[in-house]
Amino acid sequence: MVNIGTTKIYKNNQITIPSKIRKELNISKESVIIWSLNPDKTITLKVENKKPSVKDLIGLGSSKEVTNAVDLKRSLYL
Repeated sequence: MVNIGTTKIYKNNQITIPSKIRKELNISKESVIIWSLNPDKTITLKVENKKPSVKDLIGLGSSKEVTNAVDLKRSLYL
């Protein structure tokens, strides 16, 4: 692994992606960055250069709270 640059965390927990990385990976305002925390406490980032659809987001999150899909859908439309 090559260290291309460093960044710091700013107000509101925002970071800046170094320009060399943005240019190399063609990162734009529409890009989505997926963060993964590895067992060894390292972070892996994956860049997707598209806006995610609802279909892309299905299954990404989890909740310890028991939910009912029918009730959730009804609550959106009532």
